[in-house]
Amino acid sequence: MTGERSVFIDGEAGTTGLQIRERLAGESSIRILSITPEKRKDRDARRALMAEADLVVLCLPDEAAKEAVALAAELGEDGPKIVDASTAHRVSPGWIYGFAELDGDQAQKIRSSRHVANPGCYPTGAIALIRPLVQAGIVPAECPVTINAVSGYSGGGKSMIETYEPVRTAPNFELYALGLEHKHVPELMAYTGLTRRPIFVPSVGNFRQGMLVSIPLHVDMLPGHPGIAEIEAALTRHYAGAERVRVVEGAASRIVRLEPEALNDSDDLELFVFGTAAYGHALLVARLDNLGKGAAGAAVQNIRLMLGC
Repeated sequence: MTGERSVFIDGEAGTTGLQIRERLAGESSIRILSITPEKRKDRDARRALMAEADLVVLCLPDEAAKEAVALAAELGEDGPKIVDASTAHRVSPGWIYGFAELDGDQAQKIRSSRHVANPGCYPTGAIALIRPLVQAGIVPAECPVTINAVSGYSGGGKSMIETYEPVRTAPNFELYALGLEHKHVPELMAYTGLTRRPIFVPSVGNFRQGMLVSIPLHVDMLPGHPGIAEIEAALTRHYAGAERVRVVEGAASRIVRLEPEALNDSDDLELFVFGTAAYGHALLVARLDNLGKGAAGAAVQNIRLMLGC
């Protein structure tokens, strides 16, 4: 990239917005445009910054993100590129999914796109595990899959953070979305390749950030009865050369416990395959920082691609 590029973070006062701003502060080729607090909801002030920006990051609730996209569209061809960190456009036509390692050409799609939807934190881990196995024919598209996940409380945004900080009023651990309805499920189905709706069981623990996403499989019920080594090899092939996604090889023979905070303050994603042939069981696990690769880290990765950094 030649010359300085400007980025406006619409919603920079939120958890993800602050994290993105902090990461971009170290980019000498990027100038961050800020809006004064009293004008954060001022339509004209926001539109003026959008007109000045090369790229706008939306860290807003879904409806507000849709309104922001419409506001940017008023600028026509002079409008900025957009990275939307909300759920609003993740399965919308015309939007590119911002998981750069999704497939071999995904980074190029992001690079050439004007509208990129940042992935959700839970889906990032689950899609990273399932999609390569569906593509390899190891997991059938119609396979019944359960996705269990635990996140630090920062994943719930300002309202949840306030139940833990400064004085905790929330429980140490809780399951939620027990009606089996969650806004991430359409995203999971769109990008895993699964045609049967997965059972998604999210939970939150008494730690600020970090995440584990785990998917148990009855491998003795899968076509060809794949072994742990075969599953691990398929993931390794898919992510060969990936900068931010790493398959931890041989995990089944040397790791007996996993904790969710090991990748905190990084933008990396680790994938593990556990299991035993004796029972025909496997356990796939993704570990990431829900504020890193699960949110701000992915957004900055997309921003760099879209601006040619």
